[in-house]
Amino acid sequence: MSARSSTPRFGLLMALLAALLLVLAALRPLSVPDEGRYGDISRWMLVSGDWLIPRMDGLPLFHKPPLSHWLQAASMAVFGITPWAARLPGVLLAMLMVAGLYVAVRRLLDEAVARRAALMLGTSVAVLLGGQYVNHDMGVAAWIATTIWCFALSLLHGERPHAGWARAGFAASALGVLTKGLIGMALPGLVLFVWISWTRQWRKVPRLPWLSGLALFALIAVPWFVLAARQYPGLWDYLFGVQQFARYTGGGFNNQQPWWFYLVAVLLLLFPWGFFAVYEGFAGVRRAQPATEKRANEAVSLAWIWLAAIVLFFSIPRSKLIGYILPVMPPLALLAALGWQRAMAGRRHAGRWFAALAALPLAAAVVVTLVFTHEAQDKLAHDVARELACRAAPGDTVYAAGGFPYDLPFAAGLRQPMVVVADWPRLRAETGDSWERELFEAADFQPALGDRLLRTPDVLQTAAHLSGQWLVVKRGSAASQAVPAGWQLAFEGTGWRLYRSGAVDAPAAAGRACAG
Repeated sequence: MSARSSTPRFGLLMALLAALLLVLAALRPLSVPDEGRYGDISRWMLVSGDWLIPRMDGLPLFHKPPLSHWLQAASMAVFGITPWAARLPGVLLAMLMVAGLYVAVRRLLDEAVARRAALMLGTSVAVLLGGQYVNHDMGVAAWIATTIWCFALSLLHGERPHAGWARAGFAASALGVLTKGLIGMALPGLVLFVWISWTRQWRKVPRLPWLSGLALFALIAVPWFVLAARQYPGLWDYLFGVQQFARYTGGGFNNQQPWWFYLVAVLLLLFPWGFFAVYEGFAGVRRAQPATEKRANEAVSLAWIWLAAIVLFFSIPRSKLIGYILPVMPPLALLAALGWQRAMAGRRHAGRWFAALAALPLAAAVVVTLVFTHEAQDKLAHDVARELACRAAPGDTVYAAGGFPYDLPFAAGLRQPMVVVADWPRLRAETGDSWERELFEAADFQPALGDRLLRTPDVLQTAAHLSGQWLVVKRGSAASQAVPAGWQLAFEGTGWRLYRSGAVDAPAAAGRACAG
């Protein structure tokens, strides 16, 4: 089959992949903590009208810049406040990463390898699960990949770099910075520095459109940091110093993993195709490309340098999360496509084997999505949120104790922040990397609001005798054994309990589901 005749079929497969991602994105409630946290920050932008400052439970949260929240809030403005709408930008960014891989490899190598690499990436666990997850990881991975491809296409255009591709790279890097901070430019810069040195292309670098490119970068990336820092002067120190440098160099954060964690993670994320990249690594050493194929060799060297540099970069810190390594999926898919070509070229039924292997991650993504809706109920508060949404009045106050119900404000559609009850003086002195620290560090940017929203348990004694007060308590927590007198159980959820103040609801209402 010719490349031209197979193009419509490839386009149809990409459309079906996007459709599957959109369906999977609609099948489960928001998970916690990430999806509940980031989904509600975006929802809060929409309902409050404050698109400048990301806020969790009304408090300024400067863990990440706001681009992901802007995209999610815009999606919810169009399609409604639902988990599917919050996930839509992630799906589109995942497809951008797949499309970018296809376009770049088609230009640098050939059409067949480009299609195969794009299909491998599109049918990977990384895209099928990471592409429909509400956080910043897929977004920054897509912008990092786009930046690297754009500069590579510019530099490999000829002796004079292609100005248009280079400017697109500057813009993509700015969007990466606006998504997740300094790694949006640091990681592409690291990869490109090593690759340019390895391929001896430094003579081309002065010919890049630096003035217009940097102006475009600054126009996109800088305004938010300036405007937000004018309102909250400590933003830069916290975002860059604490959330990025300290997390990278420090050892007191969660999710500590061994140095080899990402070596295993990349194979799982590109399962089952990652093993063909390993084969390409061994086979490529024995049978290098002819020296005449300079452009192809430079593209393959970019893939290996890209993979190695970013895996090494993220393997240094003790704190490791699997989503951090998503930026290496495009080069790994390219290497896997080349490995498949070495291993399977000319073999009978190679196409059938490819389809069978693609079915494995597709089936896994469907199973994981469906199992989540049944197995994660004890961690979620969406059942309590539904009850609260149809029984509470708009001006009622909601208290949370025993934990932080990340998904409740989103699922209940709360229009004002919750009051979070805990022993805050003790937690400030003792707690490590936790949801409590997340909240009181956010409160430090706006102390008056923090004093109103972060309260000690004695506030529940008074609130129990006021009208229009609701309390959600994590089941099994110490707080669930110490609910003050005057609070009446209104609903027993799977993971949380809902109480109402006073005797308005009578004890007979306990456990009663809200009609509709």
